[in-house]
Amino acid sequence: MSKRKKEIRNNFRLSVFKRDKYRCRMCTKEYTELEPLDAHHIIDRNEMVDGGYILSNGISLCDKCHIKAEKYHQTNGEEWVDGFHPDELLKLING
Repeated sequence: MSKRKKEIRNNFRLSVFKRDKYRCRMCTKEYTELEPLDAHHIIDRNEMVDGGYILSNGISLCDKCHIKAEKYHQTNGEEWVDGFHPDELLKLING
């Protein structure tokens, strides 16, 4: 990964975490070193310009919730966990 891409990715992650107050937006678990968060790409980053590294495409999720959100991407949109469909995640971050 190039230095520039690492910088873009890091800025994306930090912006998402800050907006979400360093908490999982689904279960409200707070970020700690033992309970890290991930900045999940709501819309698959391969479908977006510049890899989807924009604040409006990110949501802070703990490991357990991130696995649930990834099911949609792993099944090409054929399956998802209730509450974790991209449309639902977008509504959550956009109020």
